[in-house]
Parts: sequence; C-alpha cells; structure tokens
Amino acid sequence: MRSSGDGLACLTWIYNLRMNADSQHPGLDDEQAYLAAEVFQLLADPTRIRLLWALVGREMPVNELALRIGKPGPAVSQHLAKLRLGRLVLTRRAGTSVYYRIANEHIEQLVTDAVYNAEHATSDHPAHHRAAEDAGDVLALSRRLERGAP
Repeated sequence: MRSSGDGLACLTWIYNLRMNADSQHPGLDDEQAYLAAEVFQLLADPTRIRLLWALVGREMPVNELALRIGKPGPAVSQHLAKLRLGRLVLTRRAGTSVYYRIANEHIEQLVTDAVYNAEHATSDHPAHHRAAEDAGDVLALSRRLERGAP
C-alpha cells in the first residue's frame, strides 16, 4: 500500500519538472553540435544570407534570385548548391526552371532573426520595428474608419 508521502513526492516531482521545463535543455550530443556548426558555417557568407533572405516566404528560380541580389547566375547557382547540400533549401523543377525555397520554418526563423539582430546593431530604431509600427498604424486607422471616426 502506498503512503500519502508517495503522492506528495510525485506531485513535487511533477511541479519541479514543469517549473524547470523552460530553463533546461536536453544535452546536445556531438553530432547535433557538429550539424548546428555546419549550418552556421553555411550562413557565414553574405551572399547566402541575401539568397535566403530573398526566399523568406516564397520560392524563386535561379535567374530571378540572381537579379534580386545582383550576382551572376553561375555564382548564385554555386551558393544554392551548397545550401541545398546543407539542407537549408529545397528545389522544385517546373519545365526547364528550378525553383528554390527555404527548407523549413526553423531555417526561415534563423535567417530572419539574424537579419533583425543585424538591424539592431546598426540602428536604434530598426526597420522591422518601423514596419510593425506602420502595420499597427494601418490597423488603428482601419478600426477608426470602421467606427466612422475620422
């Protein structure tokens, strides 16, 4: 038969588990650390950052990406090949065109956070904050107009 102390110990354990869930990370094994470092190595090139930034939320063919970032097509293709080998981008073929997109939401968030962090390093009022404020102004104006207020 279990004592009431066993139940209290179990509840204490569950409470501690919940309280520490956000502050603890599981161990990172050598392979995971190596793969994460490879991702950062791939991101350590400004051309690749610009390519990934152009792909946030969309897919594009090589020629359009080359125009967007102002680099020659063959150079863009070489960078995209490295990003594809690193599983940071995926491809889709449509006729003779190959379309690229970011592989998953984690890569997209990593690139977005890196760009936004760089904006903070160069400005007291970064562009992404101004865009959010402008969107808030548009929303507020829309609400005022819905209520019939000027």
